[in-house]
Amino acid sequence: MGLSKTIWTNPTEFLRSQQPENPVLFFSPSALQSAARRFIDGFPGMVTYAVKSNPGEEVVENLSAAGVRGYDCASSFEIDLIRRLAPDAAIHYNNPVRSRTEIAYAVEKGVKSYSVDSASELAKLIELVPVRDTEISVRFKLPVAGAAYNFGAKFGATAELATDLLRTVAAAGFIPSLTFHPGTQCTDPAAWETYIRTAADIARNAGVTIARLNVGGGFPSHRLTGVIPALEATFALIDRVATEAFGDNRPLLICEPGRALCGDAFTLAARVKAVRDDSHVFLNDGVYGTLTELPLIGVIDRMEVLTPEGEHREGAPQGRIVFGPTCDSVDRLPGDVMLASDIAEGDYVIVHGMGSYSTVTNTRFNGFGDLMMATVLSLKV
Repeated sequence: MGLSKTIWTNPTEFLRSQQPENPVLFFSPSALQSAARRFIDGFPGMVTYAVKSNPGEEVVENLSAAGVRGYDCASSFEIDLIRRLAPDAAIHYNNPVRSRTEIAYAVEKGVKSYSVDSASELAKLIELVPVRDTEISVRFKLPVAGAAYNFGAKFGATAELATDLLRTVAAAGFIPSLTFHPGTQCTDPAAWETYIRTAADIARNAGVTIARLNVGGGFPSHRLTGVIPALEATFALIDRVATEAFGDNRPLLICEPGRALCGDAFTLAARVKAVRDDSHVFLNDGVYGTLTELPLIGVIDRMEVLTPEGEHREGAPQGRIVFGPTCDSVDRLPGDVMLASDIAEGDYVIVHGMGSYSTVTNTRFNGFGDLMMATVLSLKV
């Protein structure tokens, strides 16, 4: 997969001209930089980017150009990527489970911020990481609320364990901090309030003044037509509650959005391979390709159907069973997908908001997955 050198006006111009048979992701640098500036201008603290959501070089370069100065990395590969593309940026190694080899590599690369959620992993950090100017953030969890799925099923200490870990971090001489993740695609701003107040309780119970509080990712991208992310309301709530909960000991705040930064900077065009007996729609992309997330957190309903000539299909929306191109029956989008009733073979299904967890999860299963990227000035079709 490579990014085209030509810059197109919009996806329609490209589709009409090129008639691609394979899926195409359209990338708008201006949309990505606009999303970054929205966070930088609105969030009351440091904005970092969760590299895992889309590690494309064009993404990192444009976020850096927009002013993002920190990156949440989960692997040696991601650390190397940031050191190469944004060498002066801060790296937060916030995957809380790492091998000794991975820890040693991060130390070699000058990483100064780590997260942890267990006593055994904290012991490895104390053993291997230099104390001087190094931050260790204890990650805690609460029951999930208002999110698409629960990160706490895999990561995060209970509040009681987090209290003990935080006390140990401070006693060992590291810079003590706390971090949490409210869950992916969290559309309820109130979810952050409970976490922030619990963080304050953990710090008080541990007898530790924390340096920073990382309020995680979870910030939503625009997936549903009727649900527009209330980012500014969330920023204001985080600002207010942090002051109320911590008072004079308010820590510096960090956020680590992934999908909320890159999600709306990409639009997918998948071609209709067949409309079987006016019932099932087969696309040249599916859950083994860029649409991996849809069965996990729901269909993006920001869809349009274009003819090969770039005209909008105007038929009344009709629920369709939509399959991907592979011979695996699991390769199906969840539920009935509302598409124009006059959809036909050769048309393009346009899916907006496809920048996160799409390129990075695209596979070549069954010989499919050949994905092209094209740069556009606007994602409007």
